[in-house]
Amino acid sequence: MSSTVSVPATATTAQERPHVVPTGFQHPLDPLTADEIAAITFTVRHYITSNSELDSIKAVKFITTYLLPPPKKAVLAYLGIPLVPETAPEPPAQIVRRAEVDFLDVVNGFSYNVILSLHSEGKWVVDTFDKLPDGVQPQISVEELIRCEKIVKADQNVQDLAKAVGVLPEQIYCDGWSIGYDDRFPQARRIQQALLFARFSEHDNLYAHPMDFVVVIDANTEEVLQIDFPPHYKSTANGPVLSVPKTEIPPLSSAEESFKISNRERIPPPKKAFDFLPDLMAKTEEQFKPREDIKPLHILQPEGVSFSMNGNELEWQNWKMHIAFSHREGIVLSTITYNDHGEIRPIIYRLSLAEMVVPYGAPEYPHPRKFAFDSGEYGMGTMANELSLGCDCVGQIHYLPGAYVSHSGAAIVIKNVICIHEEDNGVLWKHTDYRPGGRTQTTRRRRLVVSMVCTLANYEYIWNYLFYQDGSIEIEARLTGILQVYAQQQGEPNSFGTTVAPGVNAHYHQHMFSFRIDPMVDGIKNSVVEQDVIPIGGEKSATGEDFNFAGNAFTTTETVLEKEGGREYDFAKERRWRITNSARKHYASGKDVGYSISMKGGITPIMARSDSWALRRAGFTQYPIWVVKDVEGPKGGRMWPAGKYVPQTRAQPEDSVGSWVAGKLPVKDEDLLVFLTVGTTHIPRPEDWPVMPVEHLNIAIKPQSFFDKNPSMDVPGTKDGKSVSAFSGQSSADACGSCH
Repeated sequence: MSSTVSVPATATTAQERPHVVPTGFQHPLDPLTADEIAAITFTVRHYITSNSELDSIKAVKFITTYLLPPPKKAVLAYLGIPLVPETAPEPPAQIVRRAEVDFLDVVNGFSYNVILSLHSEGKWVVDTFDKLPDGVQPQISVEELIRCEKIVKADQNVQDLAKAVGVLPEQIYCDGWSIGYDDRFPQARRIQQALLFARFSEHDNLYAHPMDFVVVIDANTEEVLQIDFPPHYKSTANGPVLSVPKTEIPPLSSAEESFKISNRERIPPPKKAFDFLPDLMAKTEEQFKPREDIKPLHILQPEGVSFSMNGNELEWQNWKMHIAFSHREGIVLSTITYNDHGEIRPIIYRLSLAEMVVPYGAPEYPHPRKFAFDSGEYGMGTMANELSLGCDCVGQIHYLPGAYVSHSGAAIVIKNVICIHEEDNGVLWKHTDYRPGGRTQTTRRRRLVVSMVCTLANYEYIWNYLFYQDGSIEIEARLTGILQVYAQQQGEPNSFGTTVAPGVNAHYHQHMFSFRIDPMVDGIKNSVVEQDVIPIGGEKSATGEDFNFAGNAFTTTETVLEKEGGREYDFAKERRWRITNSARKHYASGKDVGYSISMKGGITPIMARSDSWALRRAGFTQYPIWVVKDVEGPKGGRMWPAGKYVPQTRAQPEDSVGSWVAGKLPVKDEDLLVFLTVGTTHIPRPEDWPVMPVEHLNIAIKPQSFFDKNPSMDVPGTKDGKSVSAFSGQSSADACGSCH
């Protein structure tokens, strides 16, 4: 232990808090249940019908219904976690369960936000009922995305245009996307763009058959507003030339005029199949045959798993945390603590994906509209898969369900949405005394995986939150699925994408993610330290000088961030950051206890210009780390780096990270928030087609001067009796010799 005990290990059990007033929930951060969602939306409908001032609201479309978390200090008091080291927890108080709702007035096109609270008699009551400013749009629902395809398929103009390139009405398919940025349409209209494809047989990979026009619809009135024909490139002696004089998007026009403006010929969708389902590949690919040389590999835990669950609370290898489903963030991990030899030490109050954006790199209209905020515009949780045992998750698995609201107000339940399991992850630590008669100790690394898989139209994202026995945490994003593609003329040059198959152009793009950490490293008063690694002497010095004769010396410099802001990454200085608590120091290093943040597995510069459409809305991508003070209000704290309401924004909202840091509030020894921006730049390869192998990026969060020593020294050594030689004739003693 690093110093005095701050929280007794028994302080966090509900049974030891008899003085806490009954609350109607098992844990204050438990997500809304399906029954609660139904009760809440019923209450909202009843409120509307019983108030004459709201008579104009004739048709309601529910978009979101979710838990409004209680204040941080109230939750920590409820759980018995002190706010600062060496002090007692604050006295617990009544926690009121609250919910937040966004809905649309479909007839009039307005949006509303409602806050409700659960009263002691078990009834939900409306606390506030606010009309959102004109043009503010809640996230796009799953039902709206599905409905978009039906609207497009039913449109006569779309059918005629498809027929002209050999596509029948029943073969028309599309992905609904947010509009991105297009100031030809008023923000008060609820707009989607539809990217079109053909499907020539049941379950055919429709992305192999991109069509050559893009449709814009109004999701409320269910009408087609515009059909855009992107221009194309031609090869010339002076290089590729666009079929129009400039990349600017033209005025609204008829489909006929839009095609005329594009100044190119129609492009039939490629007909060749590129399937991903084995039974279809057997029919559409010559000599296709699944591999037969893969033998079974089973993961067995004959004595069961090493973690335990109490509702949404998990305990494993000294870790304890609350795991919840969020319609927007996907997985939310809260009140993460570590049992350090009997002392319950808080580390992170809340950890989640706060936002992401996928800007594409083709400049010709309407492709620049493609920069989806997959979390803020659609909701990562609403796009989550129901996971399959033995397929998505292998071994002994525990699942948690999730629920979100439908347009009708009923709940949509995803039964197996969060997967929890253990897996072997190689060696945790090892040393061999190489001298004659020396001994070896090998300890294998077990890790806990909390994961979710989400499908955003063509792409899949696999979110893994990984916990290790040495007190480390890793955030891992895996990207797979199918590339977003567009039709390409035969022989057309391709400066902003890769031709992955004949007639199929996969545009260059980036995936940029913002992870939100609400730290509580040994308490909620934390700081962020920026550390640079500096060679001694710099460029002007020379090897042979007295103070660095061999020329090998380097050291570190550290700066405590004083005010809110974003910070650049510096590769030349191996820049890194750590979150610290100055109220407690390591007994040997003398450093403030802390957790370091390693982002080298995901640092990516944004390629769009600083004044681009994308960065006007996604300013969070400009820095890899943002540090702001947490400011809680009636509707919670600072949550969303690109704003709470993201669809159809055209500038940086006031409630976004770029606006927060303008306040320059102090962040030294404060209750602060850290937003981490990581990503990947995807220059597609033909080998990414038709379904791309997973690409990884990660953030490592590791203890630094937090524990006295390696906290995993008590993990038993490994000698697995089930391990055998792969081939006959090999001695089993060769496998593990003198391991203990």
